[in-house]
Amino acid sequence: MPLITLSIGSNRNPYSNVRRAVGLLREQFINLHCSTVYESSAVGFKGDNFLNLVAYTNVDAPLVEINCFLKELENHLERDRSQPRFSARPMDIDILTWGMVTGKVDGVVLPRAEILKHAFVLKPLADLLPQECHPESKKSYTQLWQELGVRFEAEGQKLWPIEFNWQFSINQ
Repeated sequence: MPLITLSIGSNRNPYSNVRRAVGLLREQFINLHCSTVYESSAVGFKGDNFLNLVAYTNVDAPLVEINCFLKELENHLERDRSQPRFSARPMDIDILTWGMVTGKVDGVVLPRAEILKHAFVLKPLADLLPQECHPESKKSYTQLWQELGVRFEAEGQKLWPIEFNWQFSINQ
C-alpha cells in the first residue's frame, strides 16, 4: 500500500472547515496522521490568512478513486470551482505524493510542485515525515526545508504554528 500525502488548507471559516475535513478524511482513511496546523498569509491574492496542514496514510484504493473522493469532499465543504485559482476557499485538499510515483497519473501530477514552492506545504511535510524523501529530488523533507526555508522567508512566505482545538462544536 503506497503512502499518500495530502495538503489541507482553508481560509473561509477555517477552524470549522479544517476540523470537518479531517474528520471526514479519518472516516475514509482510518490511520490518518496529521501535522501541526500552521497559519499563513494568503499566497497569490489579498485575503484572510489560511490554516494549513499535511496528512498522510497508507492506501490501497486506486489514485483516481482517492482524487474523486477528495474533490467530492471539497464540494461538500462548499468549494466554489468557478472562482480564480488564487482566491479564498473553504477547503483545498491536494494530493502531494503517492508513494514514490512521478509523472501524471489519472490526471494527477506527482509529486505536486507546491511541495518545493510553498512554505505552508513543505514545513508541515518536513515536520510530519522528516526522513521521507521527495520522489524526484530524493532529498528528505527535512533537508529540503533546510535548503528552501530561508528562501521562503526571504520571499515573505511567513507561517507560524498554532494551537488547534480539534474538538468540534455544533456551533462552529
